[in-house]
Amino acid sequence: MPYRRVRVSEGTIVDTNTRTALITGASSGIGYELARLFARDRYDLVLVAKSQQRLELTTGELSREFGVRIQAISKDLSLPEAPEDVAAALKGRTRIDVLINDAGFATFGPFLEIPADVELEMMQLNMMALTRLSKLFAPEMVARRSGKILNVASTAAFMPGPLMAVYYASKAYVLSFSQALACELAPSGVGVSVLCPGPTHTGFQRRAKMERSKVFDSGVMDARSVARAGYRGLMQNKTVIIPGVRNKLTALFAKAAPRGLMPRLVLEFQKPHGDIAAR
Repeated sequence: MPYRRVRVSEGTIVDTNTRTALITGASSGIGYELARLFARDRYDLVLVAKSQQRLELTTGELSREFGVRIQAISKDLSLPEAPEDVAAALKGRTRIDVLINDAGFATFGPFLEIPADVELEMMQLNMMALTRLSKLFAPEMVARRSGKILNVASTAAFMPGPLMAVYYASKAYVLSFSQALACELAPSGVGVSVLCPGPTHTGFQRRAKMERSKVFDSGVMDARSVARAGYRGLMQNKTVIIPGVRNKLTALFAKAAPRGLMPRLVLEFQKPHGDIAAR
């Protein structure tokens, strides 16, 4: 195919032969491993993360290893205006072919003990930023009749989660939203997938202060394996992607179990070792 360029606005040239993936939460964990996979397959990257320092390290590493073009945007997506800032930085300059909404965090502990402002920040990041970015970039994908969106949820999406009540609820939103959007956009040729990993070795548990939780005692996957499953499922146009046999069984059990039983089971697995106060 001959090299082609298209002028989309005065003073702006877009290369129509390149593919670009925008990845949030790209400086660590699953987001970082997804960035590596897209770079390996010759996608240019737009990496969005809160930490400027870690973002620069990631950008330098991937540029040297894979030779792709990378644009780094340091933004705190828990701020309401951040998604629009990201879109404005790219408008007319970079066409987004794949959107990966990976950024998110959790809180751990009794609902009444967690500061409300922290949970509101988490809801803004886990739900609102993901929704707004999808709203900002999906229309151009639909107009081109091509594109993909991958939202990162969790097996937490399938059940209520005592000691992480708001986090589990936020991931239930991501799952429901993604399934609905996949149905709406399917006729346009735009694929929407949702990745639902179980416990995974990342910086997630440290930020949530849940290192002692029984959830991480066994069956924990590594971020690279989760990212590979997510990448493969996205390219195969799977709507719901659950990596690992144990996680698939967990999701099936959560759907089949009595609704009153699941919160008590989750509470038992969530409790830190030696904690009897939550019984």
